[in-house]
Amino acid sequence: MKINGADQQQRGHVLLIAGDAATRRRAVQVLPSANLAALSLLPTSVLLGNSAPSDTTYLDGIHDQNALQVRLRAAAATPGPLLVYLSGRLTTDRRGRQLYLALSQTTASTTRYTALPWEWLGTELRDRPRGLTTVLFDLAADKGAWPLLQEYALMPAATAAEVFGVVAPPGFSGTAGVSEYTRQWIQQLRHSPGRPTNSQVHAFTVAAAALPPGALVIPSAPGLTASADQPSMTELRRLLAENAARMPRPRPADEETGTPAPGQPEEPRPTQPAAQPASSSPTAVHASGDAPVPPVPQQGREVAPAPRSVVRHLPTQPPLPADPALVQEPEQDPRPYIHALAQAGRHHEAAQLAQVWEHHILQTNGYNSLQATQWAEIRADLAKMAGNWLLATQLWAGAGRTRLAQQASDAPELLAAARSAHYCWTQITDSAKAQECGPELILLLSSLPALDRRHLMMAQQRLHFLNRH
Repeated sequence: MKINGADQQQRGHVLLIAGDAATRRRAVQVLPSANLAALSLLPTSVLLGNSAPSDTTYLDGIHDQNALQVRLRAAAATPGPLLVYLSGRLTTDRRGRQLYLALSQTTASTTRYTALPWEWLGTELRDRPRGLTTVLFDLAADKGAWPLLQEYALMPAATAAEVFGVVAPPGFSGTAGVSEYTRQWIQQLRHSPGRPTNSQVHAFTVAAAALPPGALVIPSAPGLTASADQPSMTELRRLLAENAARMPRPRPADEETGTPAPGQPEEPRPTQPAAQPASSSPTAVHASGDAPVPPVPQQGREVAPAPRSVVRHLPTQPPLPADPALVQEPEQDPRPYIHALAQAGRHHEAAQLAQVWEHHILQTNGYNSLQATQWAEIRADLAKMAGNWLLATQLWAGAGRTRLAQQASDAPELLAAARSAHYCWTQITDSAKAQECGPELILLLSSLPALDRRHLMMAQQRLHFLNRH
C-alpha cells in the first residue's frame, strides 16, 4: 500500500475489530482481545506498511452490528491506505446459509441481529481504490460455519482489497493468549529487515505458524500472483533453493558470453520432442529476468536428471572425448523457468512443460526413482498454484505412497507430502470429487504414525460429513 509522491500522501486508517471469543469445552480457541492488544504495540506505519499519517480505531467488546457497520463505513471513507483486522468466531444463523462474525452478545438465536454479516465487509469496502486496502483476519469457525466454508472454500471480501488470514476449524485446542497466526504476523513485522510486502509477511507467517490441521488459509486477493497463494516451502521452491545453494560462484562478465554448448539449440526457446504434441513456445518469463529458456528434453539422448546450477550463458565446452556415447550433455535446469511461468499465471504452459520433463525422467531414471517422485511433487505444486485442488491432491497422495514404499514412515519429505495432500483435499469444493479421493488420502494418513494425528482425525470427520450429505 504505497502512495506515489511524498507530497500526495493521504491520511490512512487502521481498524481493529475484536468479535466474540471462540471457545471449545471452556478452552479458548481464539481470544480476540489478546490479539488486538498485541497488534496495538506495533507502530501504525508498520501495520500499514506506509509512512502516511494515520489513525487507529480499536473495537473491543462491541455488540451492536449497526454501530460496527458505521465504523466500518467511516474507515472505508479514508482516502489513504486502510488496514481492517478482524478476530473472533465465525458462525451462521439458524435460517440461512450466511456467515456472520459473532460479537460479544451474539447467541445462536440472535445471530441475525447481533452479529456482523460477513458480506457487509465486502459491501462497505467494494468502492475502495485498488492497492490501498488490506483485510487481515484470524478467526475460528464454529460447527455451523465450518461446513459452509468447506463447501465454498473461500471468504467473501472486497474485490479491490488484499485479503490475508486463517480460519481454524472447530474442535481444535487453542491458546489463551495471542493466536498463532497473529503472533507470527507480528514477529515477522518486528524482525524482518525493512518492511516486507503483505504477501511476503503472510507467506512467512503461514510457514512459521503452527496452524491447526485443516485450517483454511486465505493467502491472496484477486490480482495477486499465484505464488502468494501458497506460502509454504513447496517442493518446487525447495528444490530451487537447494539448487541455488549449490550454484557455483558467478564468472566474470567477460567469461559469461560463450558459444552455445553442443546440442543446444541456437534459439533459446523450448522445442517439443517428437513424441509430444506440438504447441506454441511460451514467451520467456524468468525469475531472474534474463535467463534463457531451457529446452524440452530430447528423446534418445542422455540428460543429467538434476542439473546443479543455472547460468546465464553456457561456457564453451571442452573437446569431446573419443567416445561421445559416454558423455552426458549438461541441460539447463527447467525448474526456474517453469516456476516463473506459474508465477506469471501461465499455469497450463507450466504444467505442460513439467509433464514433459516428468515423462523424460520416468524414461531415464525409472518410475520409482527419487527424481520421478520429485517431478510428481512439482506437478502437484503447479496444480495447487493453479487452483486445481483435485489434481494436486491426487499427485501429492501418489507421491506420498511412492515415498512410503521407499522411505521410513517418519521421513520429513513423506510427512510433508501427506500434509500437502490433506490441505489440498480440504480445498476441493465438489463433494463427489472429495468423496472419491478421500479414502485414498485417509489410507495414506493412517499409515504415518509420526504424523500429527489431528490430520487423520480431521480427514475422517470431513469424509464422514461428506458421506452423510
